[in-house]
Amino acid sequence: MSVTVLVFDSVTKLPPEANGAVVIGGSHGAVYAAHLSARSGCRAAIHHDAGIGRNEAGVGGLAYADKLGMAMAAVATASARIGDGADLQARGLISRANGLAAACGVVPGMSAREAAELLKQAPWPHTLPPAKGESRHLAEGVVCADSASLLIPEDRGRIVATGSHGALNAAAATAPFQPLLLMFNDAGFGADRGGVLALPELERHGIAALAVAAQSACIGDGRSTLQDGIISDANPSAYRLGALVGGSALALARAVAEKRGSAS
Repeated sequence: MSVTVLVFDSVTKLPPEANGAVVIGGSHGAVYAAHLSARSGCRAAIHHDAGIGRNEAGVGGLAYADKLGMAMAAVATASARIGDGADLQARGLISRANGLAAACGVVPGMSAREAAELLKQAPWPHTLPPAKGESRHLAEGVVCADSASLLIPEDRGRIVATGSHGALNAAAATAPFQPLLLMFNDAGFGADRGGVLALPELERHGIAALAVAAQSACIGDGRSTLQDGIISDANPSAYRLGALVGGSALALARAVAEKRGSAS
């Protein structure tokens, strides 16, 4: 049977063709994204390591995938832009591989393109993951969404802390919902500052947006972005709300909420 390699900027909504394919996805390698790839039936997946970050969350999905029987690897944030599958395929260098991927011959330093070819021999089918629990939470009046894909129309005018990276495609996913303030993980900034390219784009939509350092908060976890995040970058609208590099995301959210409350 011929195994195909498919490339996507995000694994949030993979098509049926991903079932049985090797997928190179621009998403981070945390558990949430690994769950999505496994749920879609990918034979194997290559994601972005998002700077690895706090508690090694950026590659936390590799062990999760191993338990399901899915080979998975991640590319180094310095080698390719997060949120850009084609760039992962063209420039990505492997930084981590789980046991099943290593058994296929995938090793750190290898190109993502070569790794994808090796992963065509990965075992399949694998165990589908169990249903994942709630990925949206409310903390101190702030919407905490583990993925930028989880925003809803009711988030308009609200403070939203996402577990997603701040790559360019994150702006397209969130701008239509017009939140008051958006928070992302900077994914270690990485190649071409790919982890924060959404911030200037959201500024053009009049949306305040910031990123927190990958080392300060667990990517893929909206509550960690809010509660643990230390601001590493912000667009002008966020600066006007009081964002400061090195400051606490939670302290800013509280200040913005208090100011909004006193003005109403």
